Amino acid sequence: MKVTVIGTGYVGLVTGVCFAEMGNDVWCVDIDEEKISKLKQGIATIYEPDLDVLLERNLRSGRLRFTTALKDAVPQADVIFLALPTPPLPSGDADLSVVFKVAEDIAPLLDGYTVVVTKSTVPVGTTERVKEIISSLTDAPFDVASNPEFLREGRAVEDFMRPDRVVIGTDSERAEAILKFLYEPFVRQGNPIITMDIRSSELTKYAANTFLAMRISFINEVSWLCEAVGADIMKVRLGMGLDPRIGKHFLYPGVGYGGSCFPKDVKAFHRQAQKVGVEFLLTPAVDKINHIQQQRFAEKIFNYFGEDLSGKTLAFWGFSFKPETDDIREAPALKTLQRVLERGAKIRGWDPAALDNVRKQVGDKIYYSQNMYDALEGVDALVIHTEWAEFRRPDFEKMKQLMKRKVVFDGRNLYEPDFMEKEGFTYFSIGRKPVIVE
Repeated sequence: MKVTVIGTGYVGLVTGVCFAEMGNDVWCVDIDEEKISKLKQGIATIYEPDLDVLLERNLRSGRLRFTTALKDAVPQADVIFLALPTPPLPSGDADLSVVFKVAEDIAPLLDGYTVVVTKSTVPVGTTERVKEIISSLTDAPFDVASNPEFLREGRAVEDFMRPDRVVIGTDSERAEAILKFLYEPFVRQGNPIITMDIRSSELTKYAANTFLAMRISFINEVSWLCEAVGADIMKVRLGMGLDPRIGKHFLYPGVGYGGSCFPKDVKAFHRQAQKVGVEFLLTPAVDKINHIQQQRFAEKIFNYFGEDLSGKTLAFWGFSFKPETDDIREAPALKTLQRVLERGAKIRGWDPAALDNVRKQVGDKIYYSQNMYDALEGVDALVIHTEWAEFRRPDFEKMKQLMKRKVVFDGRNLYEPDFMEKEGFTYFSIGRKPVIVE
């Protein structure tokens, strides 16, 4: 099929590349000329496992093309996916201006029957508004549909190629048949393609993300109680998670959630409810707990060293909001970084993928290390924010030789307190007793 994807962020680029991998003829469109230039050369503009391989292969095959011009990609398309940014407004609402502007721009270019699909996470009623905009500007036949994405950064290619479910929202049997045909090669293992009305489809994405964020906030709140009474949150989560009604996923305590989805989607979901007179009680609590959790982690550092960190050097391991991505949007590490810099600390930072993005945002305020051990040289403490695999089994003897003081603040509970005590480290983690080695 002829597929056009407008927007080449995480969702758009992965969507376009994966559709091309399945044999479709795909155009990807973006207004960022520098990004499009890199993509034409086969340079992936985001870090995502396996994406670079698929990008290069499908460019070489001719199935995948990139452009900044809608006129190149829209007229011949069977299906157009809108994978556009919907950043939060100060009110918490999703900013839909880009989505609606693109709807206006593509309308005059439609040529023959086309299915226009909102792939972005959008509030209820957005897809219907897209239909109204296009209808007012063209007589060409088209239908609209909602097709929310459920991609996990760091596993986005895997999730797209082998989805646990595909959700399609439309009131058109013709559009439904076309989208099912497009997605059927991805669900040959038997996972379902679920069809529903547009509004239910739009709401499904927000409900799913908010529920996952709620689980993270819940286990983090329980970690506060564990620290207060001397319990171990890792044992509590194990005892909870083995109940099949609860499950183990998204019950890991840590420094809080970040990224491009959970923070803004929780707020936008709450605002949608408010607008129709429904007062959610859980969503503001989920958001508040997340902010408190990030503050509590920084306070562990201040409680140990004091509020004045002048003369102290800290190593940061991990800046991305999760492993296997270079995404630092709303990353907890940046919140901690700001707090310790304001108190005079010097920082030596390392991340396997995100340092370039950190440099663009933070500039020369920190030292960018050559590797994880370079970050440790002469530091007063190590602060861990991201559970990259290479951080799980480091050379502890080498760490002790490099660090000025053997102090670790672990925001992801990568190590066992008994082991760290045996190795001679003062160790602070989440929801467990601290280890103080004098």
